[in-house]
Amino acid sequence: MAERTTEALHEKANGIDTLSPFDALSLLAAAQAEAAKSPAGALAAIAEAARLAAEALRDGRRLVYAGAGSSGLMAMADALELPGTFGIPRDRIEVLLAGGAESLLNLAGAPEDDLDAARADARRAVSEGDCLICVSASGSTPYTLALAEEAKSLGARIVSIANNAGTPLLALADAAILLETPPEMVSGSTRMGAGTAQKIALNMISTLMAIQLGHVHDGRMVNLFADNEKLRQRAAGIVSAVAGVGVVEATEAIKAAGGAVKTAIVLAAGAKDKSKAEEILSRTSANVRAALKLLGHA
Repeated sequence: MAERTTEALHEKANGIDTLSPFDALSLLAAAQAEAAKSPAGALAAIAEAARLAAEALRDGRRLVYAGAGSSGLMAMADALELPGTFGIPRDRIEVLLAGGAESLLNLAGAPEDDLDAARADARRAVSEGDCLICVSASGSTPYTLALAEEAKSLGARIVSIANNAGTPLLALADAAILLETPPEMVSGSTRMGAGTAQKIALNMISTLMAIQLGHVHDGRMVNLFADNEKLRQRAAGIVSAVAGVGVVEATEAIKAAGGAVKTAIVLAAGAKDKSKAEEILSRTSANVRAALKLLGHA
């Protein structure tokens, strides 16, 4: 079997331990930048992944993330951001990690070989119509692969992200995202270049998904959940910019809307009350641009 790219040694890694800190860091930075280019070669697959994720949420299904080790951490990081950034209800997001919650304190290797746990996790958390995003640098992590196989048999749609070509996880996917990252500067340490590329791809999937769900308007997160002062100020700025009103008026609209940014935008743009704003959003599938058009905004 040919050596996997993720286990190979970067051609510039020899002698890195003899370099000055500045020169060693220069090599590490360059390798990360090189790896970060790989998602650009997988745009079609990333677009399909975003479509599947948006379709699942639009249909009332769930978005499930899964992985082991550092790949699992990349998956979890994306999942945990979705409620606050895009207003995705927390009960519509699930994260499955090899080793469970304990792995957040101790990334032991043994749980990634536990096929029974993987299948049990899939049966517990995945249903027909859900979208499962599986992340594995090698593309053959036993836990992640077994979970994906079980979820597929349950009728879930599978998105796979891997950094090696021709791997089993990619073969069974409905959207197979191959991130062709170069070998690591520390051989096999896929938390580095492979992890960087995974994080970028995950960001791209979830952001395009949110755009397709109508949660982004002119680059602004119009469905965010403002649960601290920074986000409340951000929400006021969003309502102000999108509805074309002052910050004070925007803040009042947010209060009148009970904190719902989309509703506040429609209120500030001319809806007579919260009920009417919600009616307009219902008629336009919660799409802010369409709602503003109904109110006569260009």
